[in-house]
Amino acid sequence: MPKHRKPRHIRDVGFRVSATEAAKNFGHLVDRVREEHATYIVERGGKPVAQIGPAVGQSFSMADFKALVRRLPTGGSEYLDAVERAAARHNRPRVRRNPWGR
Repeated sequence: MPKHRKPRHIRDVGFRVSATEAAKNFGHLVDRVREEHATYIVERGGKPVAQIGPAVGQSFSMADFKALVRRLPTGGSEYLDAVERAAARHNRPRVRRNPWGR
């Protein structure tokens, strides 16, 4: 950030910066977000248009995946047979023709 202009801090929201300042100093803003978990409100024409802040981590464990799969509807036997036939057809090894053979 330029030394002559500091972002304005708004309580419980973060720092406010103009879109121009954010564009010029984007790398610095991202560093502060990563290192200090700072949040920035980007303004254009004095109105907030975007927010730059720490990413919200979401975890999805194998147990969550298993629970999701159990909740999904199962396909009928016709569908499962069609999937198996398609998989077998696409998983066959491809043998190139011998261009010199007759």
